[in-house]
Amino acid sequence: MVERLFKLRANGTTVGREVRGGIVTFLTLSYILFVQPAILENAIHAPPKPEALAALVPGQGVPLDLQSLQTEYDAAMARHKQDVDNFRDGVFVATCVGSAVACLLMAFLANYPFALAPAMGHNVFFAFTVCGLAGSGGFGLTWQEALAANFASGAVFLLLSFVGLRQAIMNAIPEGLKYAIAVGIGFLIAFVGLQYGGLVVDNPAVLVGRGNLASPVALLTLAGLAIISVLLARRVRGALLWGILLTGAIAAGLTLMKRQGWIALPYDLATFETRAWPSGWRSTFAAMDFAGLGSRGFVDLVIVIFIFLFLDLFDTVGTLIGVGERAGMLVDGKLPRAGRALFSDAAGTVVGTVFGTSTITSYIESAAGVAEGARTGLANVVTAVLMLAGLFAYPVVAMFGQAVGGGAFHPVLAPVLIVVGSLMMVSVTKIRWEDHAEAIPAFLCMVIMLFSLSIADGIAWGFISYCLLKVVTGKGRHVPAVVYVVAALALVRYVVRPFA
Repeated sequence: MVERLFKLRANGTTVGREVRGGIVTFLTLSYILFVQPAILENAIHAPPKPEALAALVPGQGVPLDLQSLQTEYDAAMARHKQDVDNFRDGVFVATCVGSAVACLLMAFLANYPFALAPAMGHNVFFAFTVCGLAGSGGFGLTWQEALAANFASGAVFLLLSFVGLRQAIMNAIPEGLKYAIAVGIGFLIAFVGLQYGGLVVDNPAVLVGRGNLASPVALLTLAGLAIISVLLARRVRGALLWGILLTGAIAAGLTLMKRQGWIALPYDLATFETRAWPSGWRSTFAAMDFAGLGSRGFVDLVIVIFIFLFLDLFDTVGTLIGVGERAGMLVDGKLPRAGRALFSDAAGTVVGTVFGTSTITSYIESAAGVAEGARTGLANVVTAVLMLAGLFAYPVVAMFGQAVGGGAFHPVLAPVLIVVGSLMMVSVTKIRWEDHAEAIPAFLCMVIMLFSLSIADGIAWGFISYCLLKVVTGKGRHVPAVVYVVAALALVRYVVRPFA
């Protein structure tokens, strides 16, 4: 049966190789189980502290006339904490289940060892840009509305897979901007990691300054960064996962995190209710708010859905071609059954948003499994089973993802984000820096993305400047229509909402 389903002999592989490949792939991408809840929790904003309370001097107590206001604020913060806890539960379950379903779709529809999970970069866009405060450069959507937009992008991706337009859209995006977007997202992920690790902090004089490197949080982050860097340099399989575990062990020794148990076992498979099980998973299931999304401005709506779609297309095509080439699967430079693979990827996003997580896409870490010998979907079945098994390790994941320092820092996860950002820098060498009409838009895309903490603004500046320079240099007719459309939408948004 296994031979009939996955054609092992025809692909020159064995059950043993596929199992090993699936395990190695899981080890290399399982860090997302720890990171995804910690990133997406930023989509929920704490209630603002009333000005009267904010003006009080710490340690002097609350006057009688403000005690009722303090009580109301404390209650609001307690509700917020519960909402965040439930949301993290839901995101974790959605990550495990959505990834497993997507891996199985890729296995049985396309018969490829390309594992899928929530994409780094997409989660940052979801939390910090789409759900970011409107007055701070974000779109101001609730996380429920953001899930609806993400679902819509997955549905459009599915449609494009059916009508065959996906490759045409990807080919229309200038190469320099594709690479710049990847690098810019890498910078942004690394910056979030630096903040999570206390290595950079707010500085009123220069906006951002160096943190206290003697603090336990910063020292733990630096130790974790050193551990992961050494493991990667020595080409250790699963370096990111091992880095998290070793850094977490140090944190436990420093009492920076509290053990919450090791294994979660639901006593009732109908309700999934126990103390250790992620009981808040229902909070994100089918939580998409299409009505709220529809009430948002049309331009913002189109931009958000387009960027979700573009990032998914960009990551998917790049991963399929890159890993496929590494495995020797390309025929005349093309991947057989690419349509099925792209369909599986798009379906993964739809399934993931239903459960409550951001874009699920093909992972470049699948190359580790391919290097171990994986060539068919059987390896993906193994990865999917391990993803589902991750549900039972929820107490460990929750423990390693704990926030410290008043909830502002995640020193166990910060090193992973910094390193993942560095790994995305490889694309910078592919930009044609000698061509100013290509280099300047790419540069603006990267730096605006980093310093505005907005992927959308980075893409907007890149596309607008690219169109402008091509037109003034007499090459405007060579710019694809889709690039003009994106630039025009960005301009309209800046005219309508210049400060948002």
